[in-house]
Amino acid sequence: MSAELTAPERARLADIVFERSFGRGKVMLASGKESDFYFDMKPSMLHPEGAALIAKAVLAKVRGSGATHVGGLEMGAVPITGALCQHSFQAGEPLFGFFVRKQPKGHGAKKLVEGLPKGETLAGKSIVIVEDVTTTGESAWKAAQACVEDGAKVVMVVTIVDREDGAKEFYAQKGVPFAAIFGSTEFLAR
Repeated sequence: MSAELTAPERARLADIVFERSFGRGKVMLASGKESDFYFDMKPSMLHPEGAALIAKAVLAKVRGSGATHVGGLEMGAVPITGALCQHSFQAGEPLFGFFVRKQPKGHGAKKLVEGLPKGETLAGKSIVIVEDVTTTGESAWKAAQACVEDGAKVVMVVTIVDREDGAKEFYAQKGVPFAAIFGSTEFLAR
């Protein structure tokens, strides 16, 4: 069984995120708000050690939720989902993955929810939505709503970094548990 991150592992992951993904400078966020700092999590999620530590941390948050599937909105959720599926299998707690397109593909099966075998949907499945960075919670909620429309039950939302700009309160209002590995203040204080 996979355990929580140890204090040294959490510190190491924080270093990876700070060095590879945290930046300062004016940016426009997906929420439409302007900020003077940002997180580009792809360099941390695609780092060998970063991916392993993120997967371990997310699995610890998900444990006990009853979820069988994990995924979220493209593009940020895809690297997390892949690493988490592999780690969950190795830990003896297998989770299946999926991702939600921002728009249905214009060709082929034209699916919004991808990664499931032919003929399978999320109907009747308990799922966790994962996200790389959360500001207000609206982006992950779009993925959650697409999954609910497919018949899933959303049991939790987990993010690597919560920008601490309303997501916790947003999910509390929705009645969906929300967990973050880090808060942005941990990086702003460095």
